[in-house]
Amino acid sequence: MDVMIIGVAGGTGSGKTTITKRLQKELGDNISVVKHDNYYKRHDDLTYEQRAQLNYDHPDAFDTDLMVEHLKQLKAGKAIDCPVYDFTIHNRSDQTIRINPSKVIVVEGILILQNPELVKLLDIKIFVDTDADVRIIRRILRDVQSRGRTLESVTTQYLTTVKPMHEQFVDPSKRNADIVVLEGGHNLVALEMIIERIKSHINQSHLENTIHS
Repeated sequence: MDVMIIGVAGGTGSGKTTITKRLQKELGDNISVVKHDNYYKRHDDLTYEQRAQLNYDHPDAFDTDLMVEHLKQLKAGKAIDCPVYDFTIHNRSDQTIRINPSKVIVVEGILILQNPELVKLLDIKIFVDTDADVRIIRRILRDVQSRGRTLESVTTQYLTTVKPMHEQFVDPSKRNADIVVLEGGHNLVALEMIIERIKSHINQSHLENTIHS
């Protein structure tokens, strides 16, 4: 398959998911989404309390090798069984999600532009750059409302791991981006340019398939 893989990176709460959802809305069945968050390592050997203390914003927290292998399979036209991470228990669930290959694969996550092997697979590398105060507010709202966290736990985690890891790993990975999108999904000009580039790829792929058939 002639597959385009697009990476959408950026700090927590930057607007990565907003961009991904907009791409899904515009491209429909031509797009599949793979989230780095689902590739957090399994820690059945630790208690809930111990898992809660882990640093989830460090590159070592992810099984990125498995993700790279899965992306290679999708690019080769093969379906994958993507792991599912349960944030309420800080561990992988026993479920998987079947993701089928498509013309466009969107890879989303805070650290996907940090890993050299993963970067090599990305045809378009996008970094969503949003002010830190906006990102922390979004993170607090998300974690309290959707992930069963307390305000105190979210704030402590942000100050002890999220912010330092952003400064050490996430923000420097911006240099690997092809496009830096300011203010995430609210940057309509950047979004429209990205969507047109992807549509051009899809149309070109359809044309080549027609000629070869």
